[in-house]
Amino acid sequence: MPIDHKRINGPEITIPYQLFDKLNTKSGKSQFKDFVKSNGVRIDGRSANDHRKIFLKTGVVSQAKGSAYIELDKTKVIVSVFNPREIPNKSEYSSKGEIYCEFKYAPFSCHKRRLHQQDPEELQYSAIMKQALESAVSRHEFPNFQVDIYALVLHNDGAALSAAITVAGVALAHAGIPMYDLITSVTLAVQGEFVLVDPNLEEERLCQVPLFKDEQNTNHGIVVLSMLATHEQVSQFYQTGNLAMDNLTSAIETLTNAAKDIVVLVKKCLVRHVIKSARNVED
Repeated sequence: MPIDHKRINGPEITIPYQLFDKLNTKSGKSQFKDFVKSNGVRIDGRSANDHRKIFLKTGVVSQAKGSAYIELDKTKVIVSVFNPREIPNKSEYSSKGEIYCEFKYAPFSCHKRRLHQQDPEELQYSAIMKQALESAVSRHEFPNFQVDIYALVLHNDGAALSAAITVAGVALAHAGIPMYDLITSVTLAVQGEFVLVDPNLEEERLCQVPLFKDEQNTNHGIVVLSMLATHEQVSQFYQTGNLAMDNLTSAIETLTNAAKDIVVLVKKCLVRHVIKSARNVED
């Protein structure tokens, strides 16, 4: 179905109407307490700083130069990286290559069916992906050329952007694109005094608005941090909501430690690919 360009678009960051629906028998605060207990244990048994189970695999798209697939429990993202090509519609010489990133939700990946064209949220996530990956790629190694990266979310159950950035770094390494370092990304959800690493979709939804208004602490929001593993440098930072400076500092420290935990899995995935490729050459 074509998009109605005459319709006035809403804001890029919106709040789910279910939180304010009068037909909803439970308030947002009650819903949050159903998902997170007072001691910080979540409904799936994880503590506040625990990741979901992560699965990584390379070489899932045969037509691409490099590809990788990641699962964060129910969140599933696949990334394809293609051979460098000349930068289109550019007459001047560029000493540094460019990265083109496209982040897209599959039509069936969300509760609300997505269109085949990119919406403002997907365009924003594409720009964030580009910003994060530019710091990790040695762009001077392919001047006047462009590397295309396509991230497709097959199922969205929270932390889709950070999952896409992490698996994009794996796909770039699998494609043999020169890189300074491996990149990992983690999402953090904040609601009052609760800080949840790697939130699912429902936890993200409940952290988009302040639910504990009767308390002095009204911090809430989503924070996404991308880091270069060996250099320990932040390549990208994205935040929505309202966080005090002290809470933001502690959130960044929590995200930094969480990002380091994923590096081991990324390295193991790439080592398995190298061992498998070496065995195929010997055979």
